[in-house]
Amino acid sequence: MKVHLIKENTIRNYIAKYAGSKVSFEEWLSKIKLADWVMETLKYKVITSDKQYYKYCKQLEELVFSSPKTKANKDEIALLTLLIEKYDEEHNSFELAEPVPLLKSLMKDHKMKAVDLAILLDVSEGLVSDILNYKKGLSKETIRKLSVRFKLNQEAFNRPYQLKGTVVAKIH
Repeated sequence: MKVHLIKENTIRNYIAKYAGSKVSFEEWLSKIKLADWVMETLKYKVITSDKQYYKYCKQLEELVFSSPKTKANKDEIALLTLLIEKYDEEHNSFELAEPVPLLKSLMKDHKMKAVDLAILLDVSEGLVSDILNYKKGLSKETIRKLSVRFKLNQEAFNRPYQLKGTVVAKIH
């Protein structure tokens, strides 16, 4: 089902043209219904597929980093954010994922390599490698940067997980 919106200028032009006449409201309404309106299709719809989700994510990223920030751009950003967040709530289980697999998945989804992550986090590629191979944990600063970049709650990255080569001490 397509939804069409009538442009405000189209209505104003029609009113200006016919408002002074002595036609009844019913007649006027029938003319409106039969008029050759200029309509526009809604630009965004509820997200129903991963393909549409990634398309909207890309569009949102382009809008966020574009300029100038007009009211229309801000409204479009808000709408896309809402649609994307709703899809995330219904289809993603980030809260169940361990931090490293979650990070790897996000990197894949955003077509990021270890070098890109190192630049984002302002750390060495070696440290990124250690994190991705369970040799080093995520620092508070790293968690903060990741949550901002991927627009996730910090709790998604601030979960306990076992590092390789670590021994859990037994208390006797």
